[in-house]
Amino acid sequence: MTTQTTQRYVLADTMTMLRRNMIHAKRYPSMVFSIIIMPTVLLLVFNFVFGGALEKSSGGNYIDYLAPGMMLLLPAYMTVSVAVSIATDASKGIVNRFRVMSISQSSMLTGKVLGALLQAIGGILVMTGVALLIGFRPNANLIEWLAALGLLVVVTFSLSWLAIALGLISPNAESASNAPFPIIMLPFLGSGLVATETMPVGLRQFAEYQPFTPITETLRGLLMGTEIGANGWISLAWCGAIAAGGYFWSMSIFRKQN
Repeated sequence: MTTQTTQRYVLADTMTMLRRNMIHAKRYPSMVFSIIIMPTVLLLVFNFVFGGALEKSSGGNYIDYLAPGMMLLLPAYMTVSVAVSIATDASKGIVNRFRVMSISQSSMLTGKVLGALLQAIGGILVMTGVALLIGFRPNANLIEWLAALGLLVVVTFSLSWLAIALGLISPNAESASNAPFPIIMLPFLGSGLVATETMPVGLRQFAEYQPFTPITETLRGLLMGTEIGANGWISLAWCGAIAAGGYFWSMSIFRKQN
């Protein structure tokens, strides 16, 4: 079998697994709702409940400061869906069934990552629309919008591979739903809600050096025209490290369980 033929089989198997994941998402709308809609609900809560008190720390219209940071909740929340999905398949024996079938062994994992990307893009569009309705006024041009979307896709891709590893090492779906909790908390412990300068010293140092802060500042710079500086390269470095670590960790666990 030639390399080109093998690649076609891998692509076809991956698309089949992607369709399977999207059908599962359609059958379990409560999970999709909680993962995609909840970040948008939190956007509304923080803007209307805490926005008045936090207006001064943002240096302007709070929704303009808040929205870019809250968009990163979607990739973070998607880790729960991915981890639960892979853990559920593993606990039901579906993973072992796929292993004895004549399909690309990595296609099941890659299909879940692609499914997460599609759901995240849908959530990003919903959140952006809601943010625009309540006063979000970005000054980005088309290229900057595409760059912002691309960054969110890269973040989702990276975190999804990490979530797959967390799902594979979880004994059941309940454990898998709790495993990504530290990832979900990171957007709140960065510059997504308030400027890091307003935080106590210890928390400020953590916030400035954790991955979501440079990613938030890059996204905010693309959409609102604020200074990006080195944050863009730092964000890509973090995403590359997380994606590579998550991928090799996932494949290592997957092969050992084989």
